[in-house]
Amino acid sequence: MNPTHIPIRVATGAYILNSGIGKLGADEGTAQFLHGAAAGTYPSVFKDMKPKTFAQVLAYSEIAVGGALLLPKVNATVAGAALTGFGASLLGMYLKTPSMTLDDGIRPSQEGIGVAKDVWLVGAGMTLVAQGVTSAAKSGVKSSRKATKRAAKNASKKASSLTSS
Repeated sequence: MNPTHIPIRVATGAYILNSGIGKLGADEGTAQFLHGAAAGTYPSVFKDMKPKTFAQVLAYSEIAVGGALLLPKVNATVAGAALTGFGASLLGMYLKTPSMTLDDGIRPSQEGIGVAKDVWLVGAGMTLVAQGVTSAAKSGVKSSRKATKRAAKNASKKASSLTSS
């Protein structure tokens, strides 16, 4: 893990992990509320799912995303993609639920403030993806340069041994 990623990964990972753990024991009312919000936004995916099952799937999904962000072995591109997808699904709910926005469809209503702020999750995830891709590209360039230098050095040694024989 790049040391510069630690603050963003710990902040987002701990927050999402805690949220997922909190949903593991969701009661029927909470499960119905969560399911209703998701089914209203993404009916083709969640409409037929039982509320309690949805709450469990959501809890485990949040635990997985939070864990991916906190585990150093998970590279920035993968962790960032998970975070971006999670945040984008929340923003989708925000934008598709008319009561969450004012008449302009963008600015949050009082009901939407709690979800509109999740735009930071998308920004953080996209930052991790961009830095992960950039880092991988730079690493690939460095590897190519090293391989080229080794090949040139080996060719030079062979050429020297051939001319000295």
